Amino acid sequence: MSRVQTLTVAAEDGGQRLDRWLKRQFPQLTQGLVERACRKGDIRIDGARVKAATRVEPGQSVRIPPFPEAAPPPPAATAPAIAPTDADMIRAAVLWKDQHIIALNKPPGLPSQGGSGQGNRHVDGLAEALRFDYKERPVLVHRLDKDTSGLMLLARTPRVARRLAEAFRHRETRKLYWALVAGVPSPRKGTIRYGLVKAGGPKAEKMRCLHPREIADTPGARPATTHYAVLAALGQRTAWVALAPVTGRTHQLRAHMAELGHPIVGDGKYGGSGQDNPGDGWGAQLGGDISRKLHLHARSLWLRHPVTGAPLALTAPLPAHMARSWQTLGLSDQDAPEDPFDEAT
Repeated sequence: MSRVQTLTVAAEDGGQRLDRWLKRQFPQLTQGLVERACRKGDIRIDGARVKAATRVEPGQSVRIPPFPEAAPPPPAATAPAIAPTDADMIRAAVLWKDQHIIALNKPPGLPSQGGSGQGNRHVDGLAEALRFDYKERPVLVHRLDKDTSGLMLLARTPRVARRLAEAFRHRETRKLYWALVAGVPSPRKGTIRYGLVKAGGPKAEKMRCLHPREIADTPGARPATTHYAVLAALGQRTAWVALAPVTGRTHQLRAHMAELGHPIVGDGKYGGSGQDNPGDGWGAQLGGDISRKLHLHARSLWLRHPVTGAPLALTAPLPAHMARSWQTLGLSDQDAPEDPFDEAT
């Protein structure tokens, strides 16, 4: 603004402090600039000198001196470019897609969403490479832990994202995980109902299990339910286990299995990092040729298609480190029932 002007206080603006009224008219003004202009007499009401705290009244004439123009808005931030190798990697992870949904087999070690220092190397950041000629990039509707591999869904439109989110929220989907665990759970099929609460302190990202009767009296605790079934056992040393979470709490499967005394192989957070494995009560590593990576994989997902309503069953092959462990241990994914929790199997 390059000239003096006079503004009239509207009826609905009466009773406001002058500085606040001015900032509503000229958002670029700072408090210091308003107070300085009042001290110099550049701002006046009905010709009289005023202070920043003076109350304006309807119908008053306010003299406005030339103020600095509003700064142009900063240019829109552009998303960092995706490395060609990362774009190829995330496209190669696509298991299935149609006009509404993209299903990925998320690699282990790739976060679902970003954090400090991660740039765009996470599923959400790499979704730009999954447009496939759509105007909008697909969006996440659920997450997996960084070190957990397997099935993830992305919605290709906001409408589908809302419908899928509702389906997950109302437990209209079924998820099945495969894991390799320490020892052999007994009984070989059951349900874990320990509640979960943040452990606090320096281990704030770790969850602590609670007996169900303690949940109501523990601030921040939430109920959690996991079904499990042993698919194969190698003596008492290790077992191939299917896990079906009923709830979707942070680290639920990892914390539940550790609480049973059968941590998931490769889980240093919940099972310790020791290589010693005499059987019951051992560390989270098998040693030898078995990878130290987490052996937890989102294997299968069943749901109703959010647009067509047709049943949709998706399956994700094991990641390389788990496939090698299966081969080393003489296990075959062909030996597992499609749904070990189906009473007909």
